[in-house]
Amino acid sequence: MFDSIVPYTTTTAELKTSGIDPEKTPNVAILSHADLLRKIVAGSSIDVRLLDPELQSCLMETKSCVAYEIEQTHLDRKRFGNFWLDFLSFHRRVDISGWQFDAIVVVRNTRVIYKLWSGKPNIQQFVDERNPLGPLQGLGGSLLRR
Repeated sequence: MFDSIVPYTTTTAELKTSGIDPEKTPNVAILSHADLLRKIVAGSSIDVRLLDPELQSCLMETKSCVAYEIEQTHLDRKRFGNFWLDFLSFHRRVDISGWQFDAIVVVRNTRVIYKLWSGKPNIQQFVDERNPLGPLQGLGGSLLRR
């Protein structure tokens, strides 16, 4: 879907039909002028003059330009190990895998003028939680307050 967005060609109506609609699509945010400036320029040593001229003029304006930020993440969590130790919160082991995709699409008037993406194509995490007291581990503070 992101590859079908062509700067200077794709319109906001086409974005909506392809599923990029901040009013209906989850995880699509409208960035303010300050947010866009912070995401593209601030925190980096890039000179603004090196950016696309259309994007430069868009960053200088606040009325005719809008940006959408798309954040999509898919994580699978697989718990394994002893069922009773996990169920009673003594020892929980979880294997987490998936991907993350982030994109920014800048629109001037009704036409896309810039797009940028980043992400993590392969997320692998392992969580190993041990609670020697099991289900009683979190009760310490609440018992003292009574």
